[in-house]
Amino acid sequence: MEPAPATGGLLASPPELSPIEQEVLDEYERLAENMKKLATLLDHLASQPTTEILDGLRELERKTSLVFTLLKASVYSIVLQQEIDEDRGRNRDQYGSDE
Repeated sequence: MEPAPATGGLLASPPELSPIEQEVLDEYERLAENMKKLATLLDHLASQPTTEILDGLRELERKTSLVFTLLKASVYSIVLQQEIDEDRGRNRDQYGSDE
């Protein structure tokens, strides 16, 4: 088969292609169009998060906030208990252990 002469575009003109070659080129063209549509759709989806994602993130934020509050309360309780224990120790040293 002779190479197709250059025509202004990337593809040779249809009469110079075998039917199978034309079929393959048509499939590639459809694939390229579908890929462009998919890229556009993905770009749209990425730029506007769905309400389900936002609702999930809100719920996660509430749970994280609750865990953080509980952690702060636990740390505060531990620090307070240590201060109480230190005060008792100082009082025993100051007044003796006669109590």
